[in-house]
Amino acid sequence: MGPANDSSTGERLLSLDVLRGATIAAMILVNDAGDEPSSYWPLKHAEWNGWTPTDLIFPFFLFMVGVAMSFSMASRLRRGETRQQLLKHALWRGFLIFAIGVGLHGLPWPNFATIRIYGVLQRIGICYTISAIIALYVGRRRQWAIALSCLVGYWIIMRYVPVPGFGMPTRDIPLLDPDRNMVAWLDRKLLMGHLYEGTRDPEGLLSTIPAIATNLLGLLTGEWLRSERNQRAKALGMAAFGGVGIVVGIVMNVWFPINKKLWTSSFVVFTAGMALVCLALCYWLVDIQRWRRWTKPILVFGANSIAAYVFADFLAISLYRFHTQGMDGSRVPVAQFIYEGSFASWLDPANASLLYALAFVFVCWLAMAVLYLKKIFLKI
Repeated sequence: MGPANDSSTGERLLSLDVLRGATIAAMILVNDAGDEPSSYWPLKHAEWNGWTPTDLIFPFFLFMVGVAMSFSMASRLRRGETRQQLLKHALWRGFLIFAIGVGLHGLPWPNFATIRIYGVLQRIGICYTISAIIALYVGRRRQWAIALSCLVGYWIIMRYVPVPGFGMPTRDIPLLDPDRNMVAWLDRKLLMGHLYEGTRDPEGLLSTIPAIATNLLGLLTGEWLRSERNQRAKALGMAAFGGVGIVVGIVMNVWFPINKKLWTSSFVVFTAGMALVCLALCYWLVDIQRWRRWTKPILVFGANSIAAYVFADFLAISLYRFHTQGMDGSRVPVAQFIYEGSFASWLDPANASLLYALAFVFVCWLAMAVLYLKKIFLKI
């Protein structure tokens, strides 16, 4: 994405880069624990219904993809590019992000019989492409209508459509039963053997529908930030809408539980509300109050967010796929060798896991810092 500029001042919207950088750092931290079962609870996903701070990270990033999209497309249209050119770029970019995600799952040698098709990058690629098409050819009011339709339609599917072989939710089976729901059934029907959790996938096909709504809410937030309103009004507006979103999401949780693995409609509203509040706070501190000295280390990740995620994923996969001789003489993954020899040998499990994850983030930060200092910003 191109730079986001605040129309109120004409300056770069640094708060978006800062929040995006913090989100990527958090994503790497929770994805690369030394011993995930022993990690502190805020660094683990909720087992099913409910949420933890970790469950906010991916929707935050997807939300910010939408915010950045609004600025990028407006900037390119002002430079004279046509909608057709932007569409071609969006289709290519979405395909490339999806392909990189699948490629990472196949490292070092892909097994096409079992390779995971879905994933974080794949969901970003799909949502980005669809949202880009909507942004190019659909007005703002209809964008709101599409986002709302995604949320309501998904709830209707999950609540009122019988799951083949199991029956009607809430009557024959519990609502959002882990394996007996429409999302898991469709994933098994289409891609059995390619699913992250065997019988289901947290980035499954059907749950992409509400994820598109997350992306669109970010797009609409970008439109708000691009407006001619003053900075104070923009910050207060985001904070107010964010507060409403949090409350509405909690209320919705009563009949459609907050669930990250199914990306429920309540999860979308709740996490979008949280993202708005965090962005409003960051916007107030960085772009209004101009407290920027502390932001430099975070901008290293924010300036190359996708590159940072891909590098972290590549490094983690390499450390687990390649083996070395362990302390007991057996062959163990390199990651396990490092964790047990450098962290678990002198720390309790929770702190060893945390320190390994922090060290992993630091290694990724060093790689991105080299790019940042050389002013190399990798764009897809």
